[in-house]
Amino acid sequence: MTVSRRMFLGSAAAVAMAVGVRPDLAGADSGSRPGNDFGPLRAPDTNGLALPRGFRSRVVARSGQPVGPSGYVWHNFPDGGATFATLGGGWIYVSNSESFGPTDGGVGALRFDRDGRLLDAYPILTGSTRNCSGGPTPWGTWLSGEEVAAGKIWECDPKGRRPGTDRPALGRFIHEAAAVDDTGRVVYLTEDAPDGRLYRFTANRAGDLSTGRLEAARVDGSRVTWLPIPDPSAALTPTRAQVPETTAFAGGEGIWWNDHVITFVTKRDHKVWRLDTRRQRIAVYYDALAATANGVLGEPDNVTVTDRGVVFISEDQNADQQIVMITPDGTVAPVVQMVNQTGSELTGLAFSPRGNRMYVSSQRGSDNRTGAGITYEICGPFHATQRRRRHAGHAFGTGNGNGGHSGEHRRDR
Repeated sequence: MTVSRRMFLGSAAAVAMAVGVRPDLAGADSGSRPGNDFGPLRAPDTNGLALPRGFRSRVVARSGQPVGPSGYVWHNFPDGGATFATLGGGWIYVSNSESFGPTDGGVGALRFDRDGRLLDAYPILTGSTRNCSGGPTPWGTWLSGEEVAAGKIWECDPKGRRPGTDRPALGRFIHEAAAVDDTGRVVYLTEDAPDGRLYRFTANRAGDLSTGRLEAARVDGSRVTWLPIPDPSAALTPTRAQVPETTAFAGGEGIWWNDHVITFVTKRDHKVWRLDTRRQRIAVYYDALAATANGVLGEPDNVTVTDRGVVFISEDQNADQQIVMITPDGTVAPVVQMVNQTGSELTGLAFSPRGNRMYVSSQRGSDNRTGAGITYEICGPFHATQRRRRHAGHAFGTGNGNGGHSGEHRRDR
C-alpha cells in the first residue's frame, strides 16, 4: 500500500499560503467561519480512500458495470459533474465521460431519493466525444464541454427528458469548465491548453444560450478587459489565436462563480485565481509553487467554493491524488486522499444539495489503460463549510459551476 507522507500531516492550521488569501476577492459571507480543517487523514478505508475522522465512503458506480436496479452501464473515464435537486428532497448527480469516439463520451446521471438511496441511472447525452468538464446553469441544465480542438458545449437536461443541444455561440475550442452568473446571462469558460484563454459569453437573453457575444480576457496588471472573438466557430483560426493581445493561461481547469467572484485554476502552473466580476480585477489567490506548504496542492483541477468561502479542489497528478480545502483564513488541508490508484485522477467534485455528501470519481481506477473509473459518495460534516439552505433552486455543489443556489433545506436522515 502506497501512502504519502501528506496523509499523516496533523492539523493543517499551520500550513500558510505565501501569497495569502485576498479578503477582497474571497467571495464569502462576513459571518461566522468554519473551523480550520477536519483534522488529519486516517488510514484508507475499504474503498481505498483516506478520510478524516467522522467521514465515510461508498461506491455508487463503476465503469463498465450496471448501476443498481437500472441496468444502465456506467461510462468510462468519468469526469466533471454536478448535482441537481429534485422534488421530494432528492437529487441527480450528472457525470461526463472523457472517452473518445462517436459511441463514447457523453454524460450519465445517477438519481437519488432524499435519504440517499440510489434509484436510477441513465444517459443524458450521447453522440459527443471527450466530455471533460462543464458547469450547471441557474435554470437547471448541465453544460458539458468537449476537450478537443473545436470542441462543443452541449446543454443537457439532467432528467434526460430532452436531448442535449449544441451551443455553438459559446465557441469552438478545447473546452474545460463553465460557470454561469446569477443573472443567467454571463458564462465564464476555461480552456485546457498551455496557452488557453479565459472566456466570457454574454447571452442576448437570460437563460438562452443560443445567441450572444463571446470575448476573451486581457490582463494588464490586475485589471481585466474583454476583447471580442471575431469567429467563435474557429472555422479558419483557433479561437485562442484570433486575438493575440488576449492573455494566455497555463491550462485552464475548474471554474466557479459565487457572489460576483470567479474562482478558477490553472493546472500547469499550480495556481488558483480570483476575478472580481464587478470591479474586473484579478489576482492569484493561491500559488502552490510559492507556498511554504509546497506539495500540499499540486496540479489543481475541479474546483467548488461554498457560500462561506471554503474552496475545495481536486488534484490531477499521477500519484498522491487528493481533494484539498482552502479556508478563508488561509489554511490548506487535505480532505480526501485516493490510495493505490497511481495514474488516475480525482474528478467530478460535487456536493449534494444539502451539502453533506460529496461526489467524486477516480477517473481511471486502478488500471489507467482501461478507463474503468469508480464514482464515490463521501458523507461527513461538510455542512460546517456551508450556510444553511433557505430556498429552492436548481443546482448546488458542482465540480465547476454556479454557486449560491440550493435544491433543498431539509436535513438528511
